Amino acid sequence: MGNLSRRNLLSLGVALGLVSVAGANAASAAPLGPAAAGTDPWWVWDDDLDRVVAGLLDTGRIPAVNTAMRPWVDNDHPLPSGLPADLAAHLQQATRLPSWADRAKLRLAADFNRRKDTYLFMLYGLGSGIMSTVIPREAKSVYWSAGGADMQDRAAKTFTFGYDLSEATAFEPSGQFVVTANKTRVVHAAVRHLLPQSPHWKAVAEEQVPISNGDILVTFHSLGTFVHRKLVEWRVPMTAAEEDAFLHMWQVAIHLLGVRDDFIPQTWAAADAQAARVLTPILTPSVEGRELAEDLLGLTAQIDLGVTRGFLNEFVRYVLSDEIGDWLDLRRDHVAAATIRTGWPAYIAFREGLIPIAPVGFYLFDQFVRALAMLFLNKGTSPTTTPITIPTGNRAGA
Repeated sequence: MGNLSRRNLLSLGVALGLVSVAGANAASAAPLGPAAAGTDPWWVWDDDLDRVVAGLLDTGRIPAVNTAMRPWVDNDHPLPSGLPADLAAHLQQATRLPSWADRAKLRLAADFNRRKDTYLFMLYGLGSGIMSTVIPREAKSVYWSAGGADMQDRAAKTFTFGYDLSEATAFEPSGQFVVTANKTRVVHAAVRHLLPQSPHWKAVAEEQVPISNGDILVTFHSLGTFVHRKLVEWRVPMTAAEEDAFLHMWQVAIHLLGVRDDFIPQTWAAADAQAARVLTPILTPSVEGRELAEDLLGLTAQIDLGVTRGFLNEFVRYVLSDEIGDWLDLRRDHVAAATIRTGWPAYIAFREGLIPIAPVGFYLFDQFVRALAMLFLNKGTSPTTTPITIPTGNRAGA
C-alpha cells in the first residue's frame, strides 16, 4: 500500500463507521457466557457513570473536565489531576483490562489487522458505516446529538476510536485504545443525559434512554460480526487462530465500552446467532438515516476517487445489499455493478496470491481504496488534533 499504512486505512474505515459506542453497567471480570436468564440488555445502561456525568452537566463542570482530560492519551498515563473525585474513581476501575483478556490473542489480532487492512477498511467504511444509517435507533441518536449537524467533524472525532483500536499496541501500556474507549464511554454517558431533553429526538425515538447494552451489541455486530462474515464470504484466507483473535479483540473492546460480560458472545457462531436476533430484524430506513448516508457518501465527492459516484453507490450495494441501496435511494449504475461483481473477487484473489497476474481493473480498485483513505488525511485531521470531548448540548435547534 506504499505510504498508505494500514493504520490510516482502518482509522478512516471506523471513522466512516460512526461507531456508536458507549458504556453500560460496569462489566465484571466473570468468564464470558450467555446472558443471564431474565436479563435484557436493552434495559441495561451505565447507571453509576450516568449519574456522575449528569451531575457534571447540570452543574456546568464539563468544560473543565474536557480541559483536564485532553492531555490524557496513552494507556499508561496517570489519570489527569483535577478530575472530580467520583469520575476519577470510575476511571480508575474502568481502565483495567478484564482478567480474561489474552494479550497473545490481542497481538495476533493486531497482526491480522495489518495484513488484511484493505478488506477491513472497505468493510468497515462502505459496509458498517453505511449500515449504521439503516439502524434506526443509532441513526436517530447520531442525527439529533451535537455531532449530527457536522458529519465531517463527527467522523473526525470518531476517527480517533478506529485509529487507536487498529494500532499494534492498542491494548499495551504504550497504546491508546484503553483511554480512548473510556473517553468515548464518558461521552456517551453525556449523550444519554442530553438526548432525552431533545423534543426532536423524543418525537422519533422508540426508547426513553439511548445507547443501552443492546444498542452497543447491535453496533458490534454491524462492525465485527458483519466484517467477519464478509471475509468468510469473500474467501479471504484466515486461520482459526486469527479468526478467534479477531473476535477476542472485539470482546475486550466492547467490555471496555461497558457491555456486561454475560452478554458478550464467546464464538463467531454465537455472534452470528445473536446478530440474527438483534441486528438483522431491525434494519430499516429512516429520514435521519437517509440524510446521514448522503452526508457520509457526499464527503467522498470532495476528493478525486478515480471512480464515479455511481461506482461508489454500487460498491455500497455490493457490500450490503440492493435492498439497503434502494432504502437509501442510491442511484443505479449497472456498468459499475458488473465491474465490481467480477473485479473485486479477482482483486482479492491477486492480493492473496491465488492468481499470478493482476486482473483487469486491479489498479482501479487499488486507487479507489487509496483515495478513500486520503479523504481524511487531506483534511489534516488526526487523533492528536481532533480530541474526543464531552458534549454539553444536542444538535443545534434540537
